[in-house]
Amino acid sequence: MQVCVYCASSAKIDSAYFEATEALAKSLVASDCQVVFGGGSSGLMGKLADTVLENGGRIRGIMPQFMNEVEWGHKGVSDFIYTHTMHERKAKFLEGTDAIIALPGGPGTFEELFEAITLRKLGQISTPIVVLNTNGYFNLFADLMQQAVTEKFMTDDGESVWKMVNEPEDVITCIRDFKTQKIELTQAGTLR
Repeated sequence: MQVCVYCASSAKIDSAYFEATEALAKSLVASDCQVVFGGGSSGLMGKLADTVLENGGRIRGIMPQFMNEVEWGHKGVSDFIYTHTMHERKAKFLEGTDAIIALPGGPGTFEELFEAITLRKLGQISTPIVVLNTNGYFNLFADLMQQAVTEKFMTDDGESVWKMVNEPEDVITCIRDFKTQKIELTQAGTLR
């Protein structure tokens, strides 16, 4: 299974986020997942890559050439794809991806997550999307999405589009449940 992980490059964040990322990375390697990420060497990106590599896992970095030119790329990752633009990078993230995981991050992570949710709502992808809510980081995100439903800017189908878990150990189970639910809905003729 190929899993794309959206996450932060900031190294100034609380240690709990690094610990959760390390636990997730170990879980992904144990589940024989090919990990795709933004290619960075710092913050949660760096921790994700370091842990996957230390545990004998497979990881691919995807980043625009301009980021490589300023040496933001993780030196230990040998499997890299370089793009011309950020837009191309996001499209490459989704190619062949079986699941998307969003970890805490800044505007880049939010942009990637919102695009994936939008594509799923529009039926352009069927990829499970799991949000890891370490330290309640995404609580306000969940509130924002609920506000959009309450104000009738979107339909109340969030649980079928994306799911939130609090512990890294629950991510793989959530992805598997997501896929089982999709199969059941498809067989029932209610999901295309």
